[in-house]
Amino acid sequence: MSFSSFQPGHLLAILPEMALVVLAGLVMALDLALPDRGDRAGIKKPRPRLGHITAAGLFIVIVLGLLFSRPSAGSGELIFGGMLRDDLMAFVLRMMIIFAGGMTALLSLDVEDVGHRGDYYAILIASVIGMNFMVFSADLIMLYLAVETTGIAGYVLTGFVHRDDKSAEAGLKYFLFGATASHVMLFGFTLLYGFTGETNLYAIARVLASGQISTLAIAMISVLVVVGIGFKVAAVPFHFWTPDVYEGAPTPVTAFVSTASKAAGFGMLIRVFLASFSTSSDIWLPMLIAIAAVTMTLGNLVALAQRNIKRLLAYSSIAHAGYALVAFVALSELGIAATLFYLMTYVLTNLAAFAIVILFARAAGSDEIEDYAGLSRRSPYLALAMLVAFLSLAGMPPLAGFFGKVYVFAAAVKSGLIWLAFLGVLNAIVGLYYYLVVLKVVYIHPAPEGVGRIEVPVTYRFALAVLVVGILLLGTVSGPWFTLALRAAQAWL
Repeated sequence: MSFSSFQPGHLLAILPEMALVVLAGLVMALDLALPDRGDRAGIKKPRPRLGHITAAGLFIVIVLGLLFSRPSAGSGELIFGGMLRDDLMAFVLRMMIIFAGGMTALLSLDVEDVGHRGDYYAILIASVIGMNFMVFSADLIMLYLAVETTGIAGYVLTGFVHRDDKSAEAGLKYFLFGATASHVMLFGFTLLYGFTGETNLYAIARVLASGQISTLAIAMISVLVVVGIGFKVAAVPFHFWTPDVYEGAPTPVTAFVSTASKAAGFGMLIRVFLASFSTSSDIWLPMLIAIAAVTMTLGNLVALAQRNIKRLLAYSSIAHAGYALVAFVALSELGIAATLFYLMTYVLTNLAAFAIVILFARAAGSDEIEDYAGLSRRSPYLALAMLVAFLSLAGMPPLAGFFGKVYVFAAAVKSGLIWLAFLGVLNAIVGLYYYLVVLKVVYIHPAPEGVGRIEVPVTYRFALAVLVVGILLLGTVSGPWFTLALRAAQAWL
């Protein structure tokens, strides 16, 4: 790690974020310039061009980042006055978040009340920018600004369909719980600054390592910070907003919050605790180990009782946050690498699962699991994509989710947390059961009479193909991807 004053080359490090700002402005300008297409009855029809432009722009930003912004392994330069840390871990997470944003834009195209709204896509891009800075920040001030940018955009997206009572309720709950959690975390940041006199995470680490701050103060600050980060990753006991928000929000927004927000939250967790609190891990580590164990257990057990597919995926998301925490609390290079790789697999798999939910709800108007009966006859390829996504979530070989869990449990065992790895394996078995229950409805139960085939638009076919191929690729050829995650982790421990 090194600190340097501003250099023109530092602009390349934030090139993706600058491009995202330009893209958001372009989308808003086009929203004003492109008129709605109306039918004879005067009803406005969607403008898929904005969604296509947003998705294409986000994928172009990924290409720009790969070409011009990728730092070398082991780098960790503090730039822009120490506000940002340019390292490979932040870069991997930023590309992951932008990819999730691009896929969400594609999945939003034919969704009523959001697919034709330019302001929706602009807010989506703003949320991506905020999440990028969450994993990029090296200063408490910048970090909190990023959290609030992400939060405000997320609240608006969740309640975007204000005419729908469920969406409005979800937006209000997300706002109330999110604002409370972020302000509790802000109090922790305030105490951290008050005790150390520093806002830079690495300067704070030097003060904490000197032994000037009492153990009680560090423990109290750790708890306050965990409240804010735990909310972002939906860890128990900060998970209570997840089922209602996932069910009530527009499904593309649910897909985005469940993937990109989780990646940003774990990036923030790694950055804050391994940068500032690394020398006091004996104080906060037992708390996070307990949270990891309870999170994956509660998420899986409550998912067993769900009859709504979005609520089932909400509790599944809680369980997967627990698995990722198992890797993090190993506090090793293998553990950090396993966390990053697990997030890669989870982003691909959960986006695929929600793409199927969107398509089915569009055709059947229902999110109830029992209504998925006979999907394999109505749309064989859609059912096949669902099979791949759910088996990957369950951790079945040779799919990406299997290797994600293998690396997670291996990291726990190597760090001596054998009981936690064993509990994780038991939870994976429980998770397999409720995923198979859904697949049984899809493949075994007969389709209701009078229902027809489910048409899959070309854009959705493309998105699903990319996601399914990604799941298979990270499973069958996991080595290079895990090596990338390992190189990103080497700068931390």
